Amino acid sequence: MIDSVINDILTLLGFQFFQYALIGGIISALATSWIGLFLILRHESMISDGIAHTAFGGIALGLLLGINPLITALVVSIIAVLGISYMRKKELAKSDAAIAVMLSLGFSTGLIIISIAGGFNVEIFSYLFGSILTIDNIDLFIVSFLGLASICFFGIFYKELLSITFDEESAKVTGIPVRYFTFTFNLLVAFTIALSIKVIGVILVVALMVLPGLAALQLKRSFRGTMIMTVCFSILSIVIGIFFSAVYNIATSGVIVFFAAGIFLITAVYHKIRYNV
Repeated sequence: MIDSVINDILTLLGFQFFQYALIGGIISALATSWIGLFLILRHESMISDGIAHTAFGGIALGLLLGINPLITALVVSIIAVLGISYMRKKELAKSDAAIAVMLSLGFSTGLIIISIAGGFNVEIFSYLFGSILTIDNIDLFIVSFLGLASICFFGIFYKELLSITFDEESAKVTGIPVRYFTFTFNLLVAFTIALSIKVIGVILVVALMVLPGLAALQLKRSFRGTMIMTVCFSILSIVIGIFFSAVYNIATSGVIVFFAAGIFLITAVYHKIRYNV
């Protein structure tokens, strides 16, 4: 049984589509883990869910117009982030209400476009629930570009983002352009969600953004240690999910989230035992 599984894995590694899936998945894991941890610490985790559902409208528009849906999803995600920021700034709605407004607007727009196009099809479901094993070279290029852009930004401005996250007022006093970094961070959230849609789908993207970070926080390490563990948990979930789903023919996104949730439960039990919570 074990020999058969190993042979299947070795065979899969020889296929280009599987290599694309692993590369795209690991890049997505790196980007989403960094973004997700910062969102958790900023108490803005649900913005990822709101933007992902809003991006559904962009996916539907892309399929209707014959444009790569990841590109139109990115454009709509950026519009959603800007809309949420505008409503917050002008005090038109609180954070959760602003997210709800954009979520409902984007998702309903997607439904209207789909009904005009003649209803749901297999391709739209692949974006709703993820389909990383069908990623092609164009998708991989888009995912790699967006992912590496996010990773580079975090690597360069790591200290500034850390300062803004934990003490925004002190960051302003020290001369950090908080408004600029907050705006850029919000754009990176849109980038990361767009690149994650092909991997995990609109429905489950928030799980990939949040679960690895929550699991790492249970270990009570330094921020750097927490970040490293978040990245490790995210990559582990995606790699195991891809291999397991390919070998046993199970939905990839579901397996990825299942393993991520399992890691969180294990670390939560460890936290409870270790610290007698």
